[in-house]
Amino acid sequence: MGELCRIGTLIVSMRYFDTKQHHKPHVHAEYNGAKAAVGVDGELLAGALPKTQMRILDGWLALHEEKVYEAWNLAVQGKPFQKIQETL
Repeated sequence: MGELCRIGTLIVSMRYFDTKQHHKPHVHAEYNGAKAAVGVDGELLAGALPKTQMRILDGWLALHEEKVYEAWNLAVQGKPFQKIQETL
């Protein structure tokens, strides 16, 4: 798993070759022990995050959608991707 971004203490990452369980482009997020898989479109696929962190992640995904898709396309091929800066 590679880290895509840190937004404060919210960690956003992607797993390499991760296409079997959720079947759509997504990220994995972790905050204080809470974990979730969230589609690039903001759909919660598994797990849970506190409401505030979910809103932050939704905004971040919308702001960086193109870069997240670029990272996804590399990650599913097992190729390294660039981290995305924490801008909100």
